[in-house]
Amino acid sequence: MTVQKNIVWHPHKVARANRQAIKKHKSCVLWLTGLPSSGKSTVANELDYMLNERGVHTYVLDGDNIRHGLNKNLGFSKEDRKENIRRIGEVAKLFTDAGVIAITAFISPFAEDRKTARDLMGTGEFFEIYIKCSVEKCMERDPKGLYKKAIAGEIKEFTGISQPYEAPENPELVIETDILSVKEAAGKIMDFLAAQKIII
Repeated sequence: MTVQKNIVWHPHKVARANRQAIKKHKSCVLWLTGLPSSGKSTVANELDYMLNERGVHTYVLDGDNIRHGLNKNLGFSKEDRKENIRRIGEVAKLFTDAGVIAITAFISPFAEDRKTARDLMGTGEFFEIYIKCSVEKCMERDPKGLYKKAIAGEIKEFTGISQPYEAPENPELVIETDILSVKEAAGKIMDFLAAQKIII
């Protein structure tokens, strides 16, 4: 990556604390990671809805949706996945600076890349949430038919089949979606946010 010269960070008169004060809640990144079909997007959307109902400012950054625009030029090689997560980390950081709770739903299979995203944030601003579900259950769900295609060799570098998934070792929260309902899963994250004093 080329490092640009002659670029100086321009400070803003309105700080993150000012934006948070208006919104009456803190901002952070909720980084949902897990296997394909583990329920990341479904839980993220339910959580988004619950928070919105409470007047909390949020935005969901979803893996598939982002690849329709910002990251449409990226594939699924390890290098492209790395760049995918780097860009999302930077976007999530901007949302947090704007006083918004950014909810990301990305497979983000590699621990190193998730750490890169975490390192962009300050203490207490990044929470890794492991959406845990057995690969067998994910294959049983398979709403997009991707596991079936991967097993047939139609999709290369598919996480959980032909590409590894490095499960988080020390996530802030583990949500077992093969046990919990969608509402229970989102509710557990709501409780976590309250315990962290992100929301009141």
